Amino acid sequence: MIRVNLLGVERQKVKKPLIAFDPTQSLTLICALILVATAAGIGWWFWSLRQESTQLDAEIATAQQESARLQTLLIEVQQFEAQRMTLQQRVELIEQLRSGQSIPVQLLDHISKSVPDMLWLTAMTQDATQVEIEGRSTTLISLSDFVGNLGSSDLLLKPIEIVQSQVQPASTTSPELVSFTVRAQINTPAAPEAGAAGRGGRGGRGGAAASGRGAQ
Repeated sequence: MIRVNLLGVERQKVKKPLIAFDPTQSLTLICALILVATAAGIGWWFWSLRQESTQLDAEIATAQQESARLQTLLIEVQQFEAQRMTLQQRVELIEQLRSGQSIPVQLLDHISKSVPDMLWLTAMTQDATQVEIEGRSTTLISLSDFVGNLGSSDLLLKPIEIVQSQVQPASTTSPELVSFTVRAQINTPAAPEAGAAGRGGRGGRGGAAASGRGAQ
C-alpha cells in the first residue's frame, strides 16, 4: 500500500521567501530625509529673516519720524531761546541805562529807538564826550541799519565809528552772530554864557583887587 504525505507538501508550499535588506535603499532614504530637513530649516530661517527685516524697517521708519519731530521741536526751542536772550539783553541794557545818571534821557531814547530787528545791545559806556556801544547782530545789514539810525539825530556827531566787528561761527545751539563795538561822539554844545560869566567874574575880582590896592 502506497502512502503519500500530503502535509509535508502543503507545508513546503506555505513557506514564503524572505525579503533581503538592501543598504543602498536605506542610505537613499536617509539622504532624502536629511535634504527635506535641511530645506525646511533653510525655509524657516529665511522666513524669520524676512520677519526680522520687516520689523527693523518699521522701527527705522518710526525712528525717522521721531527724529524729524524732535528736530522741529529743537528748532522751535532755539528760536524761543534766541528771543528770550534778546529780551533779556534788552532788559539788562535798559536797567544799565537807567542806572547811569550821567547819560541824558534823550540819548538813551534815541539809542533804544535806533536798534533794528535781529540786533541787540549787550553793554554801553559813556563819558563826557563819547559813547561806546557793544552788541550782537545776526546780519551785517542790521549793524549797518543801526549805525545809520544812530546818525539820524543831532545828539551824536557823524561819522559813527564801527570800532570792531567780528563774525562768530554758528554752533549747535546758536546761529552765526556778528559781535560789534560802535563809538560815537556826543554833541555837547559849549555854554558861552557860562564862559563869559566866568571870565567876567575873574575880571570883577581883579578890578576889585586893583581898587583895593589903589585905595591903599
